[in-house]
Amino acid sequence: MDSKSDGARNQLLHFDLHIDEHKPHKGILDLLGRLRPNWDAQDIQMKRFTEGITNQLMGCFVAPLQEPGCVLVRLYGQMTELFVNRDRELEMFQVLHAHGCGPQIFCSFQNGICYEFVRGTVLEDELLLQPSIYRLIAAEMGRIHSIQPKCGAPAEPLLWTKMSHFLTLVQSQNSSSEEQRGTKSPVPSFETLSAEMESLKRHLSQIDSPTVLCHNDLLTKNIIYNHKEGMVKFIDYEYADYNYQAFDIGNHFNEFAGVNDVNYSRYPSRELQRDWLTAYLQSYNHSTGREVTVTEAEVTKLYIQVCKFSLASNFFWGVWAILQSRFSSIDFDFERTLHHSPINWMETVKFVLALIYSFQNMLKS
Repeated sequence: MDSKSDGARNQLLHFDLHIDEHKPHKGILDLLGRLRPNWDAQDIQMKRFTEGITNQLMGCFVAPLQEPGCVLVRLYGQMTELFVNRDRELEMFQVLHAHGCGPQIFCSFQNGICYEFVRGTVLEDELLLQPSIYRLIAAEMGRIHSIQPKCGAPAEPLLWTKMSHFLTLVQSQNSSSEEQRGTKSPVPSFETLSAEMESLKRHLSQIDSPTVLCHNDLLTKNIIYNHKEGMVKFIDYEYADYNYQAFDIGNHFNEFAGVNDVNYSRYPSRELQRDWLTAYLQSYNHSTGREVTVTEAEVTKLYIQVCKFSLASNFFWGVWAILQSRFSSIDFDFERTLHHSPINWMETVKFVLALIYSFQNMLKS
């Protein structure tokens, strides 16, 4: 066992162990032998979850425990440390668990973590349109957004720092790829992308959207729905951090279109958004000690902010997909989504670039 002296790891069990992502079974048994020494290796059963697109996730249990005693083992995707601050992720796990909004994390190891199984099922895309479910999601986000930083210290939004980091990686990859091929990349240049980010930053920084604790990646595969208990929980905190309130909501609305089978006709209608935002504000106001009653003016103000920040969300994940197509070792065809899909990430980037020009008046209003 190894202990780390700084960050979130200093209070978290850590094992100096690396699990082979191509043949994980033996390594996971070794890990569980240390984490759950009372489990007989011969009785351990494993179930692979395939929802993740940048990591591998295995559920491990001993019959007849199954769900109540299940340990989830997540193996980080190759080079995902370029995109994800792993110490911050561990801290977010602990903060959200402490506030009753997330599972307990059991330990970390060299290339992954183990944490508690969240009972329920991964949400299907079409369920996002059901009022009884999307109101649960809105209320849960409101609770998470109400979590205050430690010691009341002011928090800075993650968005621009993270986006700048992504663009720096794009710049380095564009240069090396062009040198190797002797041709220009089909991806927009670093200068073009940087100019659009600055345009977004210039306009969106003027919007009075509070900085709150955000999930920042709330697609359906990161939402667990427990039908029996009538509740939802959010999982996977790789991008969780303090950020603009309207970004987290706008990002979630973008996710209505899906990931593998992208269909922007599923983007929530104005009526659905306003109902969602009403449920969100009721929860957020209640959790922060404000007046629970929500006015139409409050809903309208937040609706406008969310519409604007949804542009930044599309841009953010468009750049992310460009990088994943070059770095990720996970079996997900990022290159296809970038270049060949009828509605794809590369087209999303181009679409957002056009939107920024077309919506200048909206952004300035």
